[in-house]
Amino acid sequence: MRICLVSETWSPDINGVAHTLHQLSRELLQRDTALQLVRPAPAGDAYRAEGMSAELQVRGFSMPGYRDVRLGLPADRRLKQFWQAERPDVIYVATEGPLGWSALRIAEGLTIPVVSGWHTNFDHYCRDYGIGWLEPLVIRRLRHFHNRCSATLVPTHQQAGELTDRGFERVSVMARGIHGDVFSPTHRRPELREHWGSDEHRPVALYVGRLAPEKNLDLLRDTFSAMLAARPEMRIVVVGDGPGRDSLQKALPDVLFTGFIDARSLAQHYASADIFIFPSLSETWGNVVLEAMASGLAVVAFRHAAGSELIDNDVNGINLTVGNEDGFRDAAVTLSQQPARYARLGRAARERALQYRWSAISDDFLAALYLAREASDENTQHCRV
Repeated sequence: MRICLVSETWSPDINGVAHTLHQLSRELLQRDTALQLVRPAPAGDAYRAEGMSAELQVRGFSMPGYRDVRLGLPADRRLKQFWQAERPDVIYVATEGPLGWSALRIAEGLTIPVVSGWHTNFDHYCRDYGIGWLEPLVIRRLRHFHNRCSATLVPTHQQAGELTDRGFERVSVMARGIHGDVFSPTHRRPELREHWGSDEHRPVALYVGRLAPEKNLDLLRDTFSAMLAARPEMRIVVVGDGPGRDSLQKALPDVLFTGFIDARSLAQHYASADIFIFPSLSETWGNVVLEAMASGLAVVAFRHAAGSELIDNDVNGINLTVGNEDGFRDAAVTLSQQPARYARLGRAARERALQYRWSAISDDFLAALYLAREASDENTQHCRV
């Protein structure tokens, strides 16, 4: 089967969409699947993605305030030529930007089935950035987009139910995966803990992610402050960067901020910590939660996205009801004072995370695409009759 991936973002971009597509494409190429790629031309030196049978790079532009985030401009004519020259069996549209709308429009004209992904909660971003009045319009536009597709793949059963209740049709679940050897407790480094000013008896709490308003940084700040007040000797490490870093760093002068780090160092940072704090409510999944669990950390999160799908409360982590910010903060403080408990939760978290292998996730992805192609073939045959 020939599959075309359409996305506004691609590796080495650092975000959940690029990460998911990179892992899926690696798995599919190992199965000798023919892959095409449509994306905005990367800024700076142009390069081609490895393993693609064909690639189309379209004009793009950077989002205001987010220079690293590029959107593709509509490219109807070029898309039509591209797919007429080498017609894919099915198209996967990962993002609902201008390029995604253009791809859907042309695919419909060429009667090529389209499966879409739900990778970003744009409605939540409206609230986080002070334009909540746009949320109903955004939802209507997204519903119109996704209901024109053969299927929409979402990361969690919770998300599937919520979207179905809001009028989205043909919603299926495709979770996210992990490489258990890449993220593993075996990468724990005593010398790294020593660099942080810790040892095996002083707990280390960790946050990994973009430092931006949608990540619930106020609660992150308050939680870390409360943990330090309860255990002044503990160490806290924040990995990531973004527009909220300066204010967070000023509020938490005793916290170590690393900025972005490479993949090998990231795995060591996870494994060398004890507790992972993740208050964000903007994710559709949250790869960092699964990475932390695979690394053997006790995770404190809300009952949302991966925190809902993966964590059984006080079995392999701690998850709180959405909105219970006092409970979240208190749970993190209490856990930091219970080394035997966070060690137990971390061991169970690792076992749970290893159930989410990328090979199995890719099976689900391919199954959805095969179903879309079969349904399209049946519709074509009925039309001919």
